[in-house]
Amino acid sequence: MQYVDIHPHIISDDEKRYPPAPLFGKRSDWSQERPNTVEALIEAMDDAGVAKAAVVHSSTTYGFDNCYVVDGCNKYADRLVAVGSVDMLDDNVCSVVRHWADKGLAGLRIFTGGSTKDFDPSELDDPRSFKAWDLLGELGLPMCIQTGPVGLPQVTMLAERFPNVAIILDHLGRPDVLDGAPYARAASLFELASVPNIYLKLTPRIFGDVKKEKASAETFFPKVVEAFGADRMAWGSNFPTSPGTLAQIKADAEAGLACLSDEDRSWIFGRTALKLYPQLAG
Repeated sequence: MQYVDIHPHIISDDEKRYPPAPLFGKRSDWSQERPNTVEALIEAMDDAGVAKAAVVHSSTTYGFDNCYVVDGCNKYADRLVAVGSVDMLDDNVCSVVRHWADKGLAGLRIFTGGSTKDFDPSELDDPRSFKAWDLLGELGLPMCIQTGPVGLPQVTMLAERFPNVAIILDHLGRPDVLDGAPYARAASLFELASVPNIYLKLTPRIFGDVKKEKASAETFFPKVVEAFGADRMAWGSNFPTSPGTLAQIKADAEAGLACLSDEDRSWIFGRTALKLYPQLAG
């Protein structure tokens, strides 16, 4: 099985060349406490047995300046591709997207909240962004969306309006699974299954949540696979945002998905990622 990680981050140790300018004006704690250069990521991947990665730009460090994630991934183009962020409401957003795509960006991400700000999904259905979504479809670039359950109606609208854009839901949209099977509190997540261009990113958050209260990996993950199909699910480490080494994070994911078939796990740990980011298949 080839392991492909679709959610590590990198932080430069050269702040003169890559100055922090965090989105919303507040830098994330993790980016200061556990910074991880692209060289350190490659070393961690080697230690963990991770072949390739789609590296997600740190908006809470660099805002909309994708220089480090692009430069770092281009340095290791045989193993990494860059996923960046742009201001989707900017009048010139299409030229900005083309600029970064020409530099090698393989996908985009919208950060509506999380570590430094409460979720605000209002920009997701702002018509000013729609021209950029049309361009993503033209260029074949997937879009990650970081939101919670509050933003899932907007995610559904976007997926239906732009069916040729693969939308990857970070952290599964943070579902509440603590009630256990049949996971009634996570109904808004399972309602997305009928929209074929919505994909799920499995990160340490969900692997931790299924160990709490009435939830369990054995009852949750097979239900998600049954609803969405493993070919619409992909693993992301969230390293180094989530604590622990990449090897430890990967081992925890493997333990959580041990209840699935080898075929399903091969999709989640690698094949879906290569479908979403075909540049990694080269």
